[in-house]
Amino acid sequence: MSPREILRRAVGGFVHRVWSIARDAGAVTPKTPAGYRFRRLGEGTCLAFPQGAIFGEAWIEIGARTLIGERVSLSAGMGPGVDLGPGSIVRIGDGCSIGRGSHIVGHQSIDIGDDVFTGPYVYITDQNHVYDDPEVPIGRQWPRNNPVSIGRGSWLGTGAIILPGTRIGRQSVVAGGAVVRGEFPDHCVIAGIPGKVVRRYSPDEGWHASEARHEAATLRALRPGA
Repeated sequence: MSPREILRRAVGGFVHRVWSIARDAGAVTPKTPAGYRFRRLGEGTCLAFPQGAIFGEAWIEIGARTLIGERVSLSAGMGPGVDLGPGSIVRIGDGCSIGRGSHIVGHQSIDIGDDVFTGPYVYITDQNHVYDDPEVPIGRQWPRNNPVSIGRGSWLGTGAIILPGTRIGRQSVVAGGAVVRGEFPDHCVIAGIPGKVVRRYSPDEGWHASEARHEAATLRALRPGA
């Protein structure tokens, strides 16, 4: 082995060891100083290092045994140092897993139930810009809030976007890349832009295509040349 290769391996091993130490030291748990800033961090919960943008911790609650992946941004309010009142804004349940690079941006109310898992780069927010006044730049118009809730046991695929006013039932699936707004029942699969229910579960039929999907398939079949 050449001296260059020996040096490369030695430096590589050193870098990996330092990074491993940094990841352990930089994680946020209920027992670390950064963990005390949160309204609540449950036992066994961990925010992996490096974290994304995090502010408004006093209005963020995270349950027990939840893993917040690397580079996840969590925020309550417009920016640091704002008094948001006596209640919490962002609530994440027990046993959840939030995929790396995701953003959870709360201003009024975001409820994520127990055992909700997400893929990476999911975006969840309860606030959106408005464009009521055509003469005022959209970014300068006061945004509008609408609470969001995601039922326990649900799964959000990679890159899903959950918009203000969305209410997703228990044990439901949001397909990767879906853009979701509205109310959805328990035990359903939501896909597309805009997100629509494509499958549902019933005790009699098990998992089956939704009525809307059946209607769309029937219409396609009736088209000339189909």
